[in-house]
Amino acid sequence: MEKQRIAYIDAMRGFTMILVVYSHVCWLSLGDVEMGGNRVLLLFRLPCFFFISGWLFAPVARRPFWPTVRHKFMVQIVPTTVFLLLLAPPPAFFHQLGTFKGGYWFTFVLFEFFALYMLSVRCCRRWSWVMALLIAVLAYALTIYQNELRSMAVCGWQNAALDAVGLMSLPLWRYYLFFFFGAVVRQRFTAFVSATDRYWVLLVSVAGFVACALLPSEGAAFVGLVRFAVGGLMGVVLVFTVFRRLNISWRPLQFVGTRTLDIYMLHYFFLPNFLQSWASHLQAADSLLCESGVAMAVAIAVVAVCLAVSYVIRLSPFLGHYLFGAKWAGK
Repeated sequence: MEKQRIAYIDAMRGFTMILVVYSHVCWLSLGDVEMGGNRVLLLFRLPCFFFISGWLFAPVARRPFWPTVRHKFMVQIVPTTVFLLLLAPPPAFFHQLGTFKGGYWFTFVLFEFFALYMLSVRCCRRWSWVMALLIAVLAYALTIYQNELRSMAVCGWQNAALDAVGLMSLPLWRYYLFFFFGAVVRQRFTAFVSATDRYWVLLVSVAGFVACALLPSEGAAFVGLVRFAVGGLMGVVLVFTVFRRLNISWRPLQFVGTRTLDIYMLHYFFLPNFLQSWASHLQAADSLLCESGVAMAVAIAVVAVCLAVSYVIRLSPFLGHYLFGAKWAGK
């Protein structure tokens, strides 16, 4: 039976995917990761993506463990490996297996979150929220002190352990907090809707998000953790509630939301590097509207190209299955 799609969820996924491409346009095409208000968007963009992933995964988390893990491996890890090999053929491929996987870390970490959540609801359901908080705090600390630990390593086994940390992308497990939050919201959806339908809850969320956005992104570790966790959670609540209450279901956004994996895998190949020569002129204008307008226009163009290429690839059931995890009658 085909699972029923929820229009505003697909639209929210599409919106978030466009913001991911937007961020990479600012960073990789225009050379400034904080251009076009990206410093604020970074607070909620990836948290929203992981929140939606947890929200969608919660109903299937009780399915048999190994068949579910095997299926997620085929959907998440196999395409990631194929596209990373295309983007960075050997021997460069082996140098891309650190924390960020040459940019393809999201699907790798998401696969780990699927397994983590399934284990938590089986082994320590009562304390799963403690596990989520602990994972997020320890991973955030690892993010900050990883370079220091590397410089302090004096033995081969210590370097090997740090290499394993990178291979597992453990610093990025800080996002498990939002994945877990999404799963909890799905399980307690009625209570969540009742709470976020109260205007004072939304006002507190807005105030909390704005306060976190104003905190310095560089500085004390505790301040950074508060900005990351509280700002991310408040941003997720706001974005999800806006899409739910307004029932935002614009069809182009919905369609992008059904092709997020395709776009994520393909967009690195179509980011226009030649724009870097124009980036200085854009920055000289010192206009947030100009910067965000140009970056968004380029991001939408990249998404459109990815969708066209995805359509062509999906004409082959074999390629659609192994590159994008599409269902294939031959399997």
